[in-house]
Amino acid sequence: MSDTKSNFRHRPLRSFGRIGGRPLSVRQKELMADKMEASRVPEGNAGLDLPSMFPGKKAVWLEIGFGGAEHMITQAGRQPDTAIIGCEPFLEGVAKALAGIEDERLQNIRIWPDDARMLIDRLPGQCLDRVFILFPDPWPKRRQQKRRLIQPAFLDSLHPKMKPGSALRFATDVKSYADEALLTILSDGRFQWQAAAADDWRQAPADHVRTRYETKKLGDCDPVWFDFLTR
Repeated sequence: MSDTKSNFRHRPLRSFGRIGGRPLSVRQKELMADKMEASRVPEGNAGLDLPSMFPGKKAVWLEIGFGGAEHMITQAGRQPDTAIIGCEPFLEGVAKALAGIEDERLQNIRIWPDDARMLIDRLPGQCLDRVFILFPDPWPKRRQQKRRLIQPAFLDSLHPKMKPGSALRFATDVKSYADEALLTILSDGRFQWQAAAADDWRQAPADHVRTRYETKKLGDCDPVWFDFLTR
């Protein structure tokens, strides 16, 4: 591995948004205290035993940066036979996920409240059926863009954890990130873009769940969705 790739993989997580955010509500504090341990991915550096974490589940999905958890919670309810691992360092987002898990009585979600790269390193090979990276930290300034998640080193870590023919969805509303991510993923050579016409990336996919972040329209372009299959 080159020095550049190594530095990216082990660089401490920095977030464009707020890790702490507004104070948690009483209920959110109670959920963090009482429900977090049962709902989180086990701590440590050891490899993860997914069949033990998700007994009887037929597929494993990974959502990186679930934000307010609307997408993850809805998808988990739609797909009860699918295990979903959600990564999010934002404390308020984690609390919202716990509330959604309790309200919907979901048994198929585990949360990793930290840097997704640490979690990916612990996954067994070829275990993921689907990966979502929806509206990740944009780092819009040119001097910040080296902090963006979609980089060759990240794909080197992620691809071996995905099954052949598994799906990757990336979405953003920042034009420079859309251009950069598409070029980076296509240049990798291990992902096949599924778009056949412009509407395939201009229109939200049929199974997409609209999020609160999306409705705020904070980016500099309309959202784009890139769907890939692994080679």
